[in-house]
Amino acid sequence: MVARGQARPTLRDVAERAGVSVSTASLVFSGKGPVAAATGDKVRAAAAELGFTGPNPLGSSLRQGRAGAVGVLVEGRLQLAFRDPFAVAVLDGLAEELERVPTGMLLLAQPTEDPQSVVPQLAGLALDALVFSLCGPGDHPAVEHLAARGIPMFSTGVPADRRVTQVRIDERGSFAEISRHVRALGHRRVASVAMPLAGMGEPGPVRDELAVEAGVGIPSIGRLLGFRDVFGPDVTVVQTGDGSSVEGGIIAGRALLDVPENVRPTAVVAQSDVIAAGVIIAAEELGLRVPDDLSVTGFDGVDLPWLPHRITTMDQQGRERGRMIGRLVRRRLDGTRPRSATAPVTLREGTTTAAPR
Repeated sequence: MVARGQARPTLRDVAERAGVSVSTASLVFSGKGPVAAATGDKVRAAAAELGFTGPNPLGSSLRQGRAGAVGVLVEGRLQLAFRDPFAVAVLDGLAEELERVPTGMLLLAQPTEDPQSVVPQLAGLALDALVFSLCGPGDHPAVEHLAARGIPMFSTGVPADRRVTQVRIDERGSFAEISRHVRALGHRRVASVAMPLAGMGEPGPVRDELAVEAGVGIPSIGRLLGFRDVFGPDVTVVQTGDGSSVEGGIIAGRALLDVPENVRPTAVVAQSDVIAAGVIIAAEELGLRVPDDLSVTGFDGVDLPWLPHRITTMDQQGRERGRMIGRLVRRRLDGTRPRSATAPVTLREGTTTAAPR
């Protein structure tokens, strides 16, 4: 055992105790070369006497030019990310690809109200790459820090910086497509529930100046513009106060639907499936039937087995999108410089839309 205050034994100490070269001792621990059984036994016995448990993994990774970890930055608290099935699907696909490297995946929470605070945390970490997962500010303060350190960056659309390799979708075009689907059914009195357009904020009506301040490039802004491309600039849009959540959808749904029938929307186009689920719950609490009295659409394409409806949605294929990011990370770690890519999105009709009565 190593006494307190005494330097930890090294591989060289083990080699000298066993009477072999450092390279031979290294082969014993790595298992990557031919070593006589007796020599191996002698090295392992010397290691046990010295209390040597193996080569320093940090030193090994540095010799290989790898830190052995890919950081994944998630906006807000990690608890919220794990409650979002689309976020989980993306992380699942990313982890599946990173296992092939192999490398670890380090999840980091970024405070929504203070993105700058994550930079000191990143400064103390050795990373092979960093993935900005899902939503976040369009102009991220961590980009300059990571670029200065030469750490490759990847994202699902934001931050919108040329130094970040993207796996994005056509947010505006995709949301316009599902909006056209609603219009083709005959709906004209329509509203939308958006994710926060400028970070977490108070739920309520969206003001045009809020969208301008947030900046084009953020997914929620692109979806807002796609909706307005179809239904015009004066249509009602409310935002949630906590990102993409069932609770946010319920609050927004009550605000939109607990009004006289002659002004109540006949369809609600939500920016995520879990928000759409919340709107459905709010509608049914108010005695409305979906889709007879109200059509509801979502966005993401996740499965919600607890909801007795199959939501009409735009399927982003979250797990495959995570795999796409993971494959780009793997190629970068192998020494190539992959280009940004566009992920497919398809309309998936469910049981939550119908023509208005």
